[in-house]
Amino acid sequence: MRAAVKATLFQLHSIVGLALALLLTLIAVTGAMMSFEDEILAGLNARLMRVEPRATARLLPDELIGRVQAANDNPVASITLSRDPAAAVRIRFARNEDRSRPSSLYVDPYDGRVLGHPAGEEFFATVRKLHRWLLLPGDGKGYGRLITGIAALALIAMLISGLVLRWPHRPGSLKIWLKPNLRLHGRGLHRSLHSVVGTWAMLIYLVMVLTGLWWSFDWYKAGATWLFARAPAAAEPMPAKAPGGKAARAERPVTSAATPAAQLDRAWASLLQERGDAFASARLTLPSGAEPAIRVRAWLSEPADGRHDDLKFDAATGAPLSRELYAGKTTGERLLARVLDIHRGAFLGWPGKLLFMLAALAMPLFAVTGLLLYLSRRRHQRMTRAAVARLVPGE
Repeated sequence: MRAAVKATLFQLHSIVGLALALLLTLIAVTGAMMSFEDEILAGLNARLMRVEPRATARLLPDELIGRVQAANDNPVASITLSRDPAAAVRIRFARNEDRSRPSSLYVDPYDGRVLGHPAGEEFFATVRKLHRWLLLPGDGKGYGRLITGIAALALIAMLISGLVLRWPHRPGSLKIWLKPNLRLHGRGLHRSLHSVVGTWAMLIYLVMVLTGLWWSFDWYKAGATWLFARAPAAAEPMPAKAPGGKAARAERPVTSAATPAAQLDRAWASLLQERGDAFASARLTLPSGAEPAIRVRAWLSEPADGRHDDLKFDAATGAPLSRELYAGKTTGERLLARVLDIHRGAFLGWPGKLLFMLAALAMPLFAVTGLLLYLSRRRHQRMTRAAVARLVPGE
């Protein structure tokens, strides 16, 4: 029975691995390329992202957007402001009709001078689309999302079957588990590298897959939210006063489709009044048809990570509507908030990102050694059949 189970798992492992080798390699390598995206972009665009601090007051969001919008036909979608006096302001534009997004823009916060478009942003945007959706039409709503999700589920099956297949007779021996036998040659060396390096990376791959499924399937995301978040997971209302002294009702709807010039200024003032020095930078997203309110994501540290507060402000008055603070989240909710950091190892700092990047770059090794082992088995089977065919009846 044990031999039959192992034979079945071996066939499953081989077939799935051969079928998805190139796809999994593509997903892993593109993920590795994005491991240090923030650091690479910061290095490439140091002159754009940093300005000389001055004694004059920095411009408010509406003035900055107005100056950018006067020289650019693309509507502004969001503006990111930092508490750091030497940080430039980042402007992001709304998507075009074909769902593409124009390159963002960096602006001097003191005089509104346009500093330029960041180098490398479009490259990493393409790599991200390739990693998540294989550059297929529809982006997150197309078939690419489903294909990468199925590949992730298949990788879980391969990890489990691979663990069962390589379970040694002496499981307590670390040497068997973790040390490849480099004195071997050919098929023996390929098998040793495939199994031992797979053991090293198995836990990391499992973390990558379990977090990556968050972006692949709505049912998985809903299930994780049900499991880790409190029910109902509603944002805390903020019955605060708008800047200027007039009280604002939290349930007040936004009736105008256009955004008056002073709204972002008031929302920014409300954020400063509400959070004070408790955040490092904040992205203010302008109202849209789907969300008729000013949405603010305030990151608690720089560089920005999953630790952030989410707030909403009235689009007509700038008065606070609701807040979802990181400090008030449970442990499970904090895990959900930092799912991207966990996915790429950033929750362990730069050593974690480096470790996850190396594990991702090891995926081609499994594709190559797995293919070589398959070809070796086929060659061995042909030689065995030929030897049997040459036997004389009765021997």
